Amino acid sequence: MRELIVEADGGSRGNPGPAGYGAVVLDPVSGEPLVEAAEYIGVATNNVAEYKGLVAGLKAARELAPDATIRVRMDSKLVVEQMSGRWKIKHPDMKPLAAEAARIFPPSQVTYEWIPRELNKHADRLANEAMDAGRHGKQWQPSTSAAALDAGAARVVGDAAAGAAKARAALAGATPSATGTSTGTGTGTGTAPEPLSAEPAAGQDPLAVAPDTAPASSATASSAPAAAAASRTATAAGTPPVGWAATADLGAPATFVLLRHGETALTPEKRFSGSGGSDPDLSPVGRRQADAVAAVLAARGTIQEIVSSPLARCRQTAATIAARLGLDVRIEDGLRETDFGAWEGLTFAEVRERYPDDLDAWLASPKAAPTGGESFAAVARRVGATRDQLTARHAGRTVLLVTHVTPIKTLVRLALGAPPESLFRMELSAASLSAVAYYKDGNASVRLLNDTSHLR
Repeated sequence: MRELIVEADGGSRGNPGPAGYGAVVLDPVSGEPLVEAAEYIGVATNNVAEYKGLVAGLKAARELAPDATIRVRMDSKLVVEQMSGRWKIKHPDMKPLAAEAARIFPPSQVTYEWIPRELNKHADRLANEAMDAGRHGKQWQPSTSAAALDAGAARVVGDAAAGAAKARAALAGATPSATGTSTGTGTGTGTAPEPLSAEPAAGQDPLAVAPDTAPASSATASSAPAAAAASRTATAAGTPPVGWAATADLGAPATFVLLRHGETALTPEKRFSGSGGSDPDLSPVGRRQADAVAAVLAARGTIQEIVSSPLARCRQTAATIAARLGLDVRIEDGLRETDFGAWEGLTFAEVRERYPDDLDAWLASPKAAPTGGESFAAVARRVGATRDQLTARHAGRTVLLVTHVTPIKTLVRLALGAPPESLFRMELSAASLSAVAYYKDGNASVRLLNDTSHLR
């Protein structure tokens, strides 16, 4: 039986906004594009555009060979997981599109595979060409498309290992395309997540961290062989390799999307609120923040599991997101906040007035604890052990950790190899998102810090 590959993508510049899709049917041996399809579909969400791209690609494949086995490759985790039957389809706009896609071929003839965005360039370019045409009141025309030429140039990378290295290097150092300005997961702009940025650049989706991308760096595809050689030399000399060269061939990392819980009544008053106090609930503002996070994570479609601190404000935040994503929440005690002891519920000024010596000691040393509480050194040991358990359990997956200021800052600090005093030099807002990827050799890559764009 003949085999065909379908690659599809979709994008929305605004989500919802002006949207389009692209799809290409490829020969599995030569990689030659057999059929292209693209269309501007007006105002729609990113996920609708991705599903429409899938439908168009499957229909094009059916026209070529109705009895073929089809291997669908997409960079949308949401579509791949839903069409594979592993994720529930709850959104009313998605259900009819998924049903239409499922009817085109018998289910036994179709398999679905997630690929990094960089490896879906052909369909991505088609989708962007369709959106560009729509911007000028036109529809995409095959005669004006350069997608096949661009994709063909990208494929000239030698053997499979070199191709994988090129893709990872491009993901680590790519810049946005001129036309790829949408913000959803399926826009396929080729943009690498920007580390340690309070806000993502226009057109970037820092949370859509491809599970097998390398840490961001300035390495390019042409430097991949040299980087690999440098890694081998460093290893032979007994020096642990770091950076892109160390992780280029380590496979899929565990990617943790780190969410600080939404506001409580204590948050705007900047009062110490740890694990030894009254365990406050989310405030009305905090509940709205949780809804906003749920919406943006649902649109991106990358979260596969949710793990939460046992404290109420985190459990409530996690429950809101889980209901939107159709996932369960697992509680992890190691993600709880610091126990601030006698300082619980007090402002910094009140602690300064009542416990001046203890406060000075706490600010000076990570081994010093709040009065009757838990030191940052103790928190680091607890969080580090929890991190190790979670990375082993979730290798290759993208997991949302709903937790608190200190655990998130600690995970970022440890990933960077930064000193303990760096905890006092990070801003972490309520309901902010950060991200760290962990590789199997112990290396880590900080992808995002304190993103609050979804709250505006």
